[in-house]
Amino acid sequence: MAPRQLTFDLFNDPLGTFSPGIAAAIETLAAQGDIEARGAIFTRLEVVEFILDLVGYSVDQPLYRRRILEPSFGSGDFLLPVVRRLLATWRAAKSPSSIVDTLGNAIRAVELHRQTFKTTRVELIDQLKQDGVTTQAALALADRWLVQGDFLLMAFDGSFDFVVGNPPYVRQERIPTPLLTEYRNRYPTMFDRADLYIPFIERSLHLLSPNGSLGFICADRWMKNRYGGPLRNLVAEAFHLKMYVDMVDTPAFHSDVMTYPAITVISREKAGVTRTAHRPNIDRATLVALAQELRSKSRPTEGNTVRQLANVVNGNEPWLLESLDQTALIRRLELSYPTLEAAACKVGIGVATGADKYFIGEFEALDVEPDRKLPLVTTRDIISGEVNWRGQGVINPFNDKGNLVDLQDYPRLRRYLELRKDVIASRHCAKKNPANWYRTIDRIIPALTQTPKLLIPDIKGEAHIVFEHGEFYPHHNLYYVTSEAWDLRALQAVLLSSIARLFIATYSTKMRGGYLRFQAQYLRRIRIPYWNDVPAALRQELIEAAKDRNLEASNQAAFKLYSLSQEEQSALGGNEA
Repeated sequence: MAPRQLTFDLFNDPLGTFSPGIAAAIETLAAQGDIEARGAIFTRLEVVEFILDLVGYSVDQPLYRRRILEPSFGSGDFLLPVVRRLLATWRAAKSPSSIVDTLGNAIRAVELHRQTFKTTRVELIDQLKQDGVTTQAALALADRWLVQGDFLLMAFDGSFDFVVGNPPYVRQERIPTPLLTEYRNRYPTMFDRADLYIPFIERSLHLLSPNGSLGFICADRWMKNRYGGPLRNLVAEAFHLKMYVDMVDTPAFHSDVMTYPAITVISREKAGVTRTAHRPNIDRATLVALAQELRSKSRPTEGNTVRQLANVVNGNEPWLLESLDQTALIRRLELSYPTLEAAACKVGIGVATGADKYFIGEFEALDVEPDRKLPLVTTRDIISGEVNWRGQGVINPFNDKGNLVDLQDYPRLRRYLELRKDVIASRHCAKKNPANWYRTIDRIIPALTQTPKLLIPDIKGEAHIVFEHGEFYPHHNLYYVTSEAWDLRALQAVLLSSIARLFIATYSTKMRGGYLRFQAQYLRRIRIPYWNDVPAALRQELIEAAKDRNLEASNQAAFKLYSLSQEEQSALGGNEA
């Protein structure tokens, strides 16, 4: 069957030619009505105006000679203010040419969802007419400016001086497989578990003209986590991270979001220093003043709300956007000490089954052979800071060597699983290998049950490190640390300290409310000395602090462990403007 040419391929570029599978996937996304599936989050006007100010799309510039792109215009949160600014500069210039000839090339705005496209197009035409543009010219401008289609697959006639917007936040699971494959083929930054906004940023950066600027508000996950590595590397190679504004716990959107939003301004120019600001008040006067500070040619002074950081961008490494003194401390510790795992500590995560309702239950009531179940510890068991087991257990289909047991050898286990086979065998991991339909997603290692370990919940405002003597298997909402060298009680004190929290806060993504992600990839960033290098008296001090669950004592012992100066200790006192 011949490939289908889609109607939104305005510039007759081969990019617009797709297989029937991809065309059908695009049509599905264009027609769906679920706002969540489309990743549509609507931005408040004050924030939109702020971003336009930051990138320099302001009425004191000849905007009618510039080009601006919005990759996903949605309900027009960015598009309509852009048009108002553009018309203001056009009128001030008193151009003798027609408005369509002068402004027809000034805007390109893309929207995939068909009904949203139609609704916003009507709003745009109404706004133009209210601003004195004739109906004929308004229709012509709307046709020139607006494009309905997939931004990641369409062609464009040239580059842009500005790219602004709030790219769609869509997880890979919601993208049809043929389309996801096509995105991966086209965009190297579509790496690992990258969400859809990642290739949106990549494509937008490549569409910038020399000295052009991109201003986006979106989740900050990519700035620190694994899947953002290729995009961070792209920025490091060819762009300048000019500004970063932390928007956590601010009403930046018309609805609440659980992710940690930030505004980034990235330009196609030689790399340099980065200006940062944190959690501004969302009112126009405050944001106008802040934009002036961020764009000022003068270096920020001590006590200013704006900070200036050097060397934020470093290949694919996570971006360190904290204060200068905290960043300096992190860098010193990284140069002086090995990583947690290099110091003979192992970081892991508990078991994911894919069907907890059937693999997990009351330990005594699980009707399988005694050696086919393990006592399970969950986040609810360690809320108090100690393990208070509620009696849960997990079915273990693996032997001590890590292989699946033969169900013929375990009649009770076989009967238990086969009664629930319809659900268990329908899991993705089971469909991939039908012969192993009864395995859990993660391999269970029975010896871990008897291994002493530190248990760490994923999402917490502060470190919650719990010592477990070696009686339980961890659930998948818990990370764990074991060690063949370090005394786990001493390590518990280090991980409870503000030094460990600084590592997590620096490298992890934050959630709404200031919660941190204590995930394995961030825990592995923590630096500690080798156990053999820790003096005997300090070892005992760390152990006693952990046993007493004394955070202040843990801090004081950790300060000695890392030989922190008074200034470095002060940096840990909270530098979160």
